[in-house]
Amino acid sequence: MRTVTVVGASLSGVYAARELRAQGFDGRLVIVGDEPHRPYDRPPLSKDFLTGRADEDQLALTDDEESAELDAEWLLGVRARGLDPRGRTILLDNGRTVSTDGVVLATGASARRLPGDHLAGVHTLRTLDDARALRAELSRGSLHVVIIGGGFIGAETASSCADLGHDVTVLEAAPLPLVPQLGPDMAAVCAALHRRGGVDLVTGTGVAGLLGSGAARSHEDVAAGQVVAEDRAPRRTVTGVRLTDGRTLPADVVIVGIGATPNTGWLAGSALALHDGVLCDDGCVTGLPQVVAVGDVARAGGARAEHWTSATEQPRVAVRNLLAGRTVDTVRPLPYFWSDQYGARIQFAGRRHEAETVRIAEGALEDGAPAEGGFLALYERDGRTTAVLSVDRPRPFMRARRELARSADPMETAAL
Repeated sequence: MRTVTVVGASLSGVYAARELRAQGFDGRLVIVGDEPHRPYDRPPLSKDFLTGRADEDQLALTDDEESAELDAEWLLGVRARGLDPRGRTILLDNGRTVSTDGVVLATGASARRLPGDHLAGVHTLRTLDDARALRAELSRGSLHVVIIGGGFIGAETASSCADLGHDVTVLEAAPLPLVPQLGPDMAAVCAALHRRGGVDLVTGTGVAGLLGSGAARSHEDVAAGQVVAEDRAPRRTVTGVRLTDGRTLPADVVIVGIGATPNTGWLAGSALALHDGVLCDDGCVTGLPQVVAVGDVARAGGARAEHWTSATEQPRVAVRNLLAGRTVDTVRPLPYFWSDQYGARIQFAGRRHEAETVRIAEGALEDGAPAEGGFLALYERDGRTTAVLSVDRPRPFMRARRELARSADPMETAAL
């Protein structure tokens, strides 16, 4: 191959570019990104960046030296809007086309939005521009902040908002947040962290609508610290969230964290199989020759994993298969994710199933919440450990994670 194009200047995209060079590809390397920014790390957006403890330079995934070594042609601030059925030409929204011999799809996912959330003061938190606007909004003194969605992004953002001194409510439609990931027992334990952090957790009810009134600044004006010009059409500002149980929560700021949708719309008509992502085999190889997919957009081996670890592990195998022209390697790492909330580090590895029991192997719980020093919990079935969870026990967790990988599949140990 003379040209390989990475579509998506994301975490998985930059890792794929690194792997292409590391695995000997010395041809033309093109990286297309719809944001104007060079690749950056997303996890700090809801944490240190939002609270002002990290600046944009600390988010960067590449520096000038590495960029020079990659010797890539960067096409930033431009969106891919089509891939020809043979995967040999990429059409961009500026009218330009890129002819290529190989393609790495790394377009990630976009935050889901609520219908009618165009009110000023309503935010999502997925991109650097999202985080810039939200950080500026949160600098307007003490605010009532309502976070819709109690998943990891919602919980981390709630923790950051509470740290900034705001009055925070987390709204979760399910009886408990994080039950699919952690199971009901451990989800209840982690939900108690909200209470410890001074955050109200409202569960078991959904959103009927957002309330708004008056004229407002736009998101762009908030981010720039400017006042709306008099001749600009006014926008209404969010004032509250109406719940399906009839209650209303007052809100100066609403943050919507209800998941993400893989960015596959531009691939319609490409002959790729699309279903909640780009369908791939266990080696991230798609149904089109010389086209692989990685990261949040890839549904590899029947599953799509929106985790930092998957985005950094898949590119090695995907690039190897791309350069080989067929699937010669597969990746099925032991699922792993972490979250920082209210000063606690939550780590989970493994595959949770419904018919398991959970045992506290180290540490303890106190009033249904992690005791000082945290705990390590093992998910067990038929005498076998299937998953491990820890709060503030990083070393025991890493030991348990390695043991779990060895017992699950010898091939998975290499990923750790």
